Amino acid sequence: MAQPQMMVQPPPDPVLQAIIDSDFKPVNLKLGGPDGNSVLSGANSEEADEENGLDFTRLNRLTKLLATNQSLRCPPPPTVVSQKLSQVINGTKEEGNTMFKAKKYELALQRYTMAASIAVQRPLWESNQVMREELATVLSNRSVTFLEAGDFLSALVDAEHVINLKRQWNKGHFRKAKALIALHEYEEARDAVKVGLQFEPNNTEMLNLLESIEKLVKDSQS
Repeated sequence: MAQPQMMVQPPPDPVLQAIIDSDFKPVNLKLGGPDGNSVLSGANSEEADEENGLDFTRLNRLTKLLATNQSLRCPPPPTVVSQKLSQVINGTKEEGNTMFKAKKYELALQRYTMAASIAVQRPLWESNQVMREELATVLSNRSVTFLEAGDFLSALVDAEHVINLKRQWNKGHFRKAKALIALHEYEEARDAVKVGLQFEPNNTEMLNLLESIEKLVKDSQS
């Protein structure tokens, strides 16, 4: 019976190997945390890691998740979504809503900003759509809060982000138009509403806003 032949690895390309070696920087790692096996950190401290441009945040999250859910594959499938994270985001957003209704705009902005910061921390293996939905809602609320607080440019920036995250959602186009009206950019506001109406032509709120903008445009030209 013929013996199976062993595959021989070809020698590495010397030019490519030299390029790799020139950029290679060894990083000393140690196990951290009370049990000594749940968190990876730099050899010295988190502050030293930051100074050296090292970031183990995502790796630490994955390590912790796998330690508490040993049946999960690595990485988990995209259908695995952190419900606890969603609860924190929604809870923080609702706190912002309460502050907004009380016209405590500065406090509301703080809560919305915190909710947005948490929303973008979702692990890379989770469905991107989850993050986009949560972040779009939070930024929409923050946009109208900026508007009420008199920061029209920030309101416009948030509205643009909402549109980038969820283009077919009329709320982003509505927020953009309102910010542009406050900035006296009436024709651009009209264009924003028209784009939104392409996705929902019978939206009463958008149609009423368009009618109001048409009057503003006419008055500004007279």
